[in-house]
Amino acid sequence: MDLSHYPLEDIARHVGTPFYLYDDAVLRARIADLLSLTDGDHLQSRYAVKANGHRKVLEVAREHGLWIDAVSGNEVLRAKRAGFPMGNGPPIVMLTTDVLRDNAADVVLQEGILPNIGSPGMIQELAGRGYAGPIAVRVNPGFGHGHVQSCDTGGPSSKHGIWFEDLDPVKEAAHSASMSIVALHAHVGTGPQPGEFEHNMRGVIGLFAELLPGFPDVQAVNLGGGIPHPYKPDANRLDFDAFRDVLMKGLEKLSHGAGRPVRIEIEPGRYLTAGMGALVSRVTDVKKTRKNDKGPGQQFIMVDAGFNDLVRPAMYGSHHEISIVGAGAERDPEPFSVAGPLCESGDVFTRDDNELLQPRPLGRPDPGDLLVLHDAGAYGMAMSSNYVSLGRPPEVYWKDGQATLISRRETIDDLVRTECEEAL
Repeated sequence: MDLSHYPLEDIARHVGTPFYLYDDAVLRARIADLLSLTDGDHLQSRYAVKANGHRKVLEVAREHGLWIDAVSGNEVLRAKRAGFPMGNGPPIVMLTTDVLRDNAADVVLQEGILPNIGSPGMIQELAGRGYAGPIAVRVNPGFGHGHVQSCDTGGPSSKHGIWFEDLDPVKEAAHSASMSIVALHAHVGTGPQPGEFEHNMRGVIGLFAELLPGFPDVQAVNLGGGIPHPYKPDANRLDFDAFRDVLMKGLEKLSHGAGRPVRIEIEPGRYLTAGMGALVSRVTDVKKTRKNDKGPGQQFIMVDAGFNDLVRPAMYGSHHEISIVGAGAERDPEPFSVAGPLCESGDVFTRDDNELLQPRPLGRPDPGDLLVLHDAGAYGMAMSSNYVSLGRPPEVYWKDGQATLISRRETIDDLVRTECEEAL
């Protein structure tokens, strides 16, 4: 996002800081990239709602013909409110989960959407509720790698899906429960090395080609998400031509193995939304520590955003580019760590994936300057919290030169609305 395009100070005066800013043009450009991958018959893109479930984002996804991957009953209902049709013919909305909690089973029964089961006991659980429709099965293919170890989505250490060598009992259980398996699903993540994503996709396609003869009702295979977003300026970018080639050759291989046309689905969320969003905060102070026997001194830029607003750096050591808007933008860069208001040592935005401080070269800001954390549109607001009873920040949508408040800042009344005292 080119920050010169936005009247950030004017927006901040209206909504306060911190706030999330989303750019409609960036979102639509990323969707266009995705649609170029899945242009043609038997190819379909799903949007993974967990990345950013705001109704505005969902409406743009629906407008462009994307389908939905939801991971909770409420995400299904969010999609419904944004105009996505329910039912499973075709399965425009799919529910992928390893555990049916809260209203998930109720939503499957009431809305008729396709459940994608990630644990074998879910078949009996759904049958016990009276469900006897089609299902998808999430397969653990035995390999996969996220951008960090804690994001592994395939292999022996991953909780997701059913091990690929343990599918026969699942088929038998589904048959006994009058459930037809109409789709197979896997998600193996992006991987940290160039070319690893495409290699993993070919591996998943190869596994599905071997499995399909034993699944005569399968109409689609889902390769999951994982399309990388370049959080760092020098980060590797996906070779879309190479991935398109993987998908086209995959269609041929899968259809040949199955003896019938089989749809390929992909379900990126991060790629669509990460780059459209920024978290805008206000600098409150600049301070330093001094060197002693525990280590070198540090310079800290203190801001009013914390890991309650953007948790990825504290949780994963994730990198977000940082910009100063104000006097500090014109000054020579110095090494600074950026920290928030929470009473937690982990409330620092400039850490590496080993949780160590990793200062950034930034111009020394004045208190009152704005500090912007880039690429925060995915898993930013979606993973925010009310820790220390702070209200979640407002969200502002930028389209055609106009800023619109699409979600207001939470108040104390919002935070305590569910508190009650009811005899049970």
